[in-house]
Amino acid sequence: QVQLVESGGGLVQPGGSLRLSCAASGFFFSSYVMSWYRQAPGKERELVAAIGYTGSTNYADSVKGRFTISRDNAKKMLYLQMNSLKGEDTAVYVCSARNRAEYWGQGTQVTVSS
Repeated sequence: QVQLVESGGGLVQPGGSLRLSCAASGFFFSSYVMSWYRQAPGKERELVAAIGYTGSTNYADSVKGRFTISRDNAKKMLYLQMNSLKGEDTAVYVCSARNRAEYWGQGTQVTVSS
């Protein structure tokens, strides 16, 4: 059974940091492109960051220099280190796995507010 379980979300003040984690199971993790998406209320879902099976990364312009995506293939874990958080980063963050099939987690809420 495929599972993607996110954790690490919460309430943080502007300028703060959070580290999101996504635990994967039920598929060959190391051969999948892994991504973080987010969706804010009333907005379209957007790609935040992606990491290929070779470790290559790409980021949305809005998070470049502030967020870092990483993966641990041995542990089947995906991470998103988020620094210098802003109010506009508030959203539900969802982890995704894509190869021939595509899988999605349930998401974790990140709220940036003072």
